[in-house]
Amino acid sequence: MSAEPMVEVLLHEVAHARAGDKGNRLNISLFPYDEALYPLLVEQVTAERVHGLFRHRGATGVKRYELPTIAGLNFVVDEVLEGGVNGSLNLDGHGKTHSFRLLGLLVRVPARCVRRDEACLSTV
Repeated sequence: MSAEPMVEVLLHEVAHARAGDKGNRLNISLFPYDEALYPLLVEQVTAERVHGLFRHRGATGVKRYELPTIAGLNFVVDEVLEGGVNGSLNLDGHGKTHSFRLLGLLVRVPARCVRRDEACLSTV
């Protein structure tokens, strides 16, 4: 029996995110468009990978919280906002725009789950 074809896609092809900030801490929530992809996101979107995305901005650590009942992940990224909204000379010290950096992460998913006009209904 052959394995299901997998493809590498940008995370935004299969999930959406929302971000916010509090002081110098960034909070990003991630949800797959289809709940069947949640186990694959848990496997691939690790705290270590997310830390790698933000290390260049001075992030000192990332804590991941799994929310299986709503098929979501929440990431808290420490020391990433250059002091926060009031302490940064950056034009956008807010965390809201940083969800796009996470959504640029590459993940491997079943090819059938990338098509937006069909549901990814079977177990992945």
